[in-house]
Amino acid sequence: MAENIIEIEDLTKVFYTDEIETHALSGVHLKIARGEYVAMSGPSGCGKSTLLSIIGLLDTPTSGRYTLNAKGVDGLNFADRSRIRNQEIGFIFQSFNLIGDLSVAENVELPLTYRAGMPSAERKRRVQESLERVNMAHRMRHYPAQLSGGQQQRVAVARALAGSPSILLADEPTGNLDSKNGEAVMTLLQELHQEGATICMVTHDPRFAAHAERQVHLFDGKIVAEGELSQLMAQL
Repeated sequence: MAENIIEIEDLTKVFYTDEIETHALSGVHLKIARGEYVAMSGPSGCGKSTLLSIIGLLDTPTSGRYTLNAKGVDGLNFADRSRIRNQEIGFIFQSFNLIGDLSVAENVELPLTYRAGMPSAERKRRVQESLERVNMAHRMRHYPAQLSGGQQQRVAVARALAGSPSILLADEPTGNLDSKNGEAVMTLLQELHQEGATICMVTHDPRFAAHAERQVHLFDGKIVAEGELSQLMAQL
């Protein structure tokens, strides 16, 4: 059996605003094995992006246990969380999050500059290889504004890959793309998965969720079965 990269037990997340409690996640249990491709789906506001943020160490749970690569991440300080996030997790965002005044190569290299002790030659090698994997090496001197949306997302995927992360987290990676470019990005993620990448993707589109080998459905902060989700959605 493949080892679990992600193990989450009884996770809750409560937001407090003006004396109002909002339970974004309630008793979530989730395991993601190395090499697995998981899609998290559900209606808007169900907690899927909150869960992805916690997995990506961008947010902390109110209670529960979270283990990443067999190491507990509860109680880590800001610096340790940032270091682990930089080394273990690759992010692919809906809005690409590329820096406009940096070239494609510089955007991909930027997260690597925070790796203490990584030589410049090693950074350049990783940039070249990751851009080649997404067929964007020929645009490495271009700037984001000179690229289409689909090309920008490919660069964002290359940036995520350059750090050799344990897991790729994709938050609505097709959200700002037309259907053709969206399918192209989905095909790219499938190819990366076939090469051994572990992927956890949030999507509201069932067509794209179907690309994953396993689907996790959320509703009102809880993981529910597919049939249960269909019934709950029909009541909305």
